[in-house]
Amino acid sequence: MGRPAIDGLLIDVEGVLHIDGQPIPGAVEALQTLAEAGLPFVLLTNTTSRTRRQLGALLRRLGFPVSDQRIVTAATATADYLRQQYPGESCYLLVEGDLSEEFAGIRLTEGYDARVVVIGGAGDCFTYERINRAFRLLLSGAAFVAMHKNLTWERQDGLYLDSGAYIAGLEVATGRQAHVVGKPAAEFFQAGLRVLGVPSERVAMVGDTLDQDVLPAQRLGMAGILVRTGRYRTREPDTSQPDAILGSLADLPAWLGLQRVR
Repeated sequence: MGRPAIDGLLIDVEGVLHIDGQPIPGAVEALQTLAEAGLPFVLLTNTTSRTRRQLGALLRRLGFPVSDQRIVTAATATADYLRQQYPGESCYLLVEGDLSEEFAGIRLTEGYDARVVVIGGAGDCFTYERINRAFRLLLSGAAFVAMHKNLTWERQDGLYLDSGAYIAGLEVATGRQAHVVGKPAAEFFQAGLRVLGVPSERVAMVGDTLDQDVLPAQRLGMAGILVRTGRYRTREPDTSQPDAILGSLADLPAWLGLQRVR
């Protein structure tokens, strides 16, 4: 298979640029090479533990040449979705991290008056009491919104269980299906494409999972590049092959035929 012509990139963050705040070797230099070559990129991430501003600040501290305006997060997209679809409704927000900045103007409640249940990334706040409150709200008719359905997330000491497992349990227990805003939802990728400003057939998505990154991008006409870092595991894909499988983001500039200016 020949390499497709690429004029822009959507790039995952956690597991591709860094793991738990530690840059993946060569990733900073790779992004710098893309920037020097003038190849536009947008970071498309299911991150929900940080606001877009906080994530941008972290990445810049790590040395990545990124701007907040070129970051699309599942948390930001979910807040926008709630403003559009449930204006003025009270929301029960279950997420690890403080997203009050992103959810400014949205009515948040811890009570049983909530009309929308919103679930983000998992953590210590996912207690039995809070999960059970979400369960009862859904039984009483509250809408069900998921920032993503990731089953795991990566830290320096290995994989952790993520909110997708809790969401799946709530779906089975209530008979309700969550509306997913982040990856792999097509609308989320399209939001990234709008920020990028490049037609999908000239774009490649770079990620560490087949089902969350590569395949959804390919369904929208993009190339899909899988990297062997983060949540990638040793079993090679056997169907719906990516357009490329790279060792890490560090290998991307060479695959694109780019060299560092300095």
